[in-house]
Amino acid sequence: MGRHFLTGEELARDELSALLDRALELKAGRSSGEGADALAGRSVALVFEKPSTRTRVSFEVGVAELGGTPLILRGDELQLSRGESVGDTARVLSRYVHAIVVRAGSDEVVAELAGAAEVPVINGLTPRHHPCQALADLLTLHERFGALDGLRVAYVGDGNNVARSLALAGRAARIELRVASPDGYRIEPGLAALDTADPREAAAGADAIYTDVWVSMGDEAERERRRADLAPFQVNSELLAAASDRAIVLHCLPAHPGEEITEDVLYGERSAVWDQAENRLHAQKALLELLVP
Repeated sequence: MGRHFLTGEELARDELSALLDRALELKAGRSSGEGADALAGRSVALVFEKPSTRTRVSFEVGVAELGGTPLILRGDELQLSRGESVGDTARVLSRYVHAIVVRAGSDEVVAELAGAAEVPVINGLTPRHHPCQALADLLTLHERFGALDGLRVAYVGDGNNVARSLALAGRAARIELRVASPDGYRIEPGLAALDTADPREAAAGADAIYTDVWVSMGDEAERERRRADLAPFQVNSELLAAASDRAIVLHCLPAHPGEEITEDVLYGERSAVWDQAENRLHAQKALLELLVP
């Protein structure tokens, strides 16, 4: 059976540290073809039930740059759409490819796929988890600050899959994650070092302030209610002023300037958002090297 990456908590501290160091090597050596033979002769299925920009492009490019063959598969192109079971799909794909990346609308589907697959399954995004984003987040923090141990990260807004996976992966990195969300949007008790309804409390002295959209895919029917509930949790210059003088701003994208983050902060000099987006590629390449035999 393959080793899977589903929630962000599968990597031990030493493995995570080595992965981030390797990601920086891959990033620095990209133009010279660093890692170009790592997946030579191997194929990776990239299964997308939902639209994607960063996950799809970063994995497709990453597999190719490692010398492998990426296979893009939309959910409606598979026999899943005609009733074939998730387990049978996993068994068949395991005979063809060396790993499966899946972006799905159900955590249960990804768990079932991993349970039946004989190759590594990587969660590209589900409603409860976004572990590959967490790797890119940690890589960006590592790149900017060096040591991760003890860094204070304030996550402000919806305590969603991004916040959850950052909390889980961040345990191994020993970052101090502080989450500020309104009632009804809070992260599970015990996952964050601080769980508060006060954005300024979370941001006080933080080394990074992180946010995500207020209305994710699947939340469109609640758009106006979510906007009203989360309006006090906007990341803006006033909130950034409560953070450390060296604080950076993070956002997993896509962003909606004027909602969860103001335009001046998103595009300002303290924004690390575009490095963070690029780092999806390098972190995932290091992950593929680790998981794919």
